Amino acid sequence: MTSTTKTSKTDPTEILGAIRTFLSGTALPSVSQVALRSPDPFRILISTMISLRTRDEVTLAATDRLFALAQTPHTMAGLTQQQVAAAIYPAGFYRTKAHSILAVSQILQQQYDGSVPDTLEQLTALPGVGRKTANLVLGLGFAIPSICVDTHVHRITNRLGWITTRTPDQSEIELQHVLPTQWWIAVNELLVRFGQQICTPQSPWCSRCPVAQKCPRAGVTRER
Repeated sequence: MTSTTKTSKTDPTEILGAIRTFLSGTALPSVSQVALRSPDPFRILISTMISLRTRDEVTLAATDRLFALAQTPHTMAGLTQQQVAAAIYPAGFYRTKAHSILAVSQILQQQYDGSVPDTLEQLTALPGVGRKTANLVLGLGFAIPSICVDTHVHRITNRLGWITTRTPDQSEIELQHVLPTQWWIAVNELLVRFGQQICTPQSPWCSRCPVAQKCPRAGVTRER
């Protein structure tokens, strides 16, 4: 069972605004960079699939290599699995991802006339696409308010006391009741960077945190 907790001390708009200011000038996550360069939903979808368990710099380079070979579901479906795997290597699980990328491209070509669908249900029905990937595509590719919850978003929003949940999927649902809609898309790219640099899984850098005085630090047993 999940529950939500929201207090004026950790108001999401105030906290996220402070984090955004703190992160000003730092590099965006890889898929956000891809979306900034090209808001094409297909490129964002494939880049997100590549990014899972893969470093940002590897994701960006792999995306560029793959899209130098093919730019649409039609042309992507014409590649071999070996070509896709070679292009996205050394992304994590690159062979499995190559298989999924080709399967997704074929489905988009056959069922959606070469377009990426814009609903959560249709996106999560695609091979290799879960809720996290689908929500990122909806937000960055279609500007549809969607909360993409990865481990960073799940961890930090629980530490802040906004929610009390056990899984990212639970967090997504609970955050819909806590976060103002204008933050739904932005929260992922903000907390991914913040989680990598400051609010780390183990021993977070509370001494460097811009919102430390307003954070209840739920679940934190050791800090720096």
